[in-house]
Amino acid sequence: MASLNHPLPWTGAEILEATQAKLLCGDPEQRFDAVAIDSRRTAPSSLFAAIRGERHDAHAFLPDVVAGGCRGLLVEADKVPGLPIGEWREKGVFAAAVPDGVRALGDLAGYRRRRWGKPVAAITGSNGKTTTRRMTADVMSQGFDTLATRGNFNNLIGLPLTLLSLTPSHEWAVVELGMNAPGEIRRLAEIARPDIGVITNIGPAHLEGLGSMENILAAKAELLDGLAPGGTAVLNADDPRLSRLAGEIDRPCVLFGMAGKSGDRTAVRARDISLTEAVDSGHYPLPTIRFMLEIAGENVQTTLAAPGDFMISNALAAAAVGHLAGLAPEKIAAGLSAFRPVRGRMNIRRTEGGITVIDDTYNANPGSMSAALATLKRLKGTERGFFVAGDMYELGAFAESLHRELGQTAAESDLSGLFATGRLAPDVIAGALDAGMDPTAVFSGSHDDICEKLKDILKPGDWVLVKGSRAMKMECISQDI
Repeated sequence: MASLNHPLPWTGAEILEATQAKLLCGDPEQRFDAVAIDSRRTAPSSLFAAIRGERHDAHAFLPDVVAGGCRGLLVEADKVPGLPIGEWREKGVFAAAVPDGVRALGDLAGYRRRRWGKPVAAITGSNGKTTTRRMTADVMSQGFDTLATRGNFNNLIGLPLTLLSLTPSHEWAVVELGMNAPGEIRRLAEIARPDIGVITNIGPAHLEGLGSMENILAAKAELLDGLAPGGTAVLNADDPRLSRLAGEIDRPCVLFGMAGKSGDRTAVRARDISLTEAVDSGHYPLPTIRFMLEIAGENVQTTLAAPGDFMISNALAAAAVGHLAGLAPEKIAAGLSAFRPVRGRMNIRRTEGGITVIDDTYNANPGSMSAALATLKRLKGTERGFFVAGDMYELGAFAESLHRELGQTAAESDLSGLFATGRLAPDVIAGALDAGMDPTAVFSGSHDDICEKLKDILKPGDWVLVKGSRAMKMECISQDI
């Protein structure tokens, strides 16, 4: 019998059933206690699933895996002719073949999720899904043993790895679903089979692959098609597209939003919002939002250790999940108060020289850029503010125009300086200049150029926001200030 704190064991027969694999050799009654895709982390009792990725083909490591004692292999069928099946048979290795390793990994995770049989909340959206997932996990942990996505494990490989770590002791799972193309959310939802599906918002992210905002909405809404029978949608009433979607779907739906904006249908709201400085972030007192959380007519005072009004929307989504799970408003508020910002997402620190840096470098799209600029403007007050902008990726034919709009937004954000880096930096600068920004206050260049320029002009009391898409590695700048 499996330990309550360890993943459920597998038999070879269950692996064959879950993936519809073809048995190559070995005993279907052989047992495994884990599924691994990293050849360095296999053990005799684990099943090694050979995944063919963008940079590495795990089939190349099969000899090392078997030599290291692993006795369970899942391989892709077109690789079978070159594999030493006879040798594996003599060593007592269980091996099975599937058409697609990534698909099979998802099938294993879906089988595990169904076998586990407890509730899952899945979160997607153009902005805020990672923060919302973290907040939701903090809320749910107030009443349940909760498994949550780690890091950015939100794709066709990461989500299965999360679900494969489910144990009998877990009472809820909170997972994040990311995407780059149509159909991905549908497949992820098929694997996770969520009881609650959260869509945080719809914004101009992944336009390169999706082409329009309506296509983005349709791709995110694939989550709702994959809900378990009786599952509930949680949608942002302040997002016009999601508010419209709420009236079109035939599933139970809970809306969240700001009081005074979201309408009478909204069950989870925030009002009486104020900003204080209270919670120690580890570097300097983190601006803390205080608001009245209203849940189905009940009110509870709530604090959130995060700057930016947009963070409240994420908190309301998390509160809606907690409410649907049966948690009392006081426990939901306690979970939100326990939240701390995810690394690279609105992290604030004060340097020895008295400069305040807002590190929001984990990723970027037009919506999150605008929200970050609004937060900088509010937090800096009368002090000088500077914005270091990196390229936003995956915008396709809209890239130049959206970067010009970013420059315009920056020019309207009471900045003392704008620094842009990347291929699209000229568009950001052009947008700022077109909007009337002082030409002496704009600068473009490499990471090193910008760091040197900042060191020359920054003085105590200044605020600096650093943000760009993940591939721009903007943290190199924020860490050097």
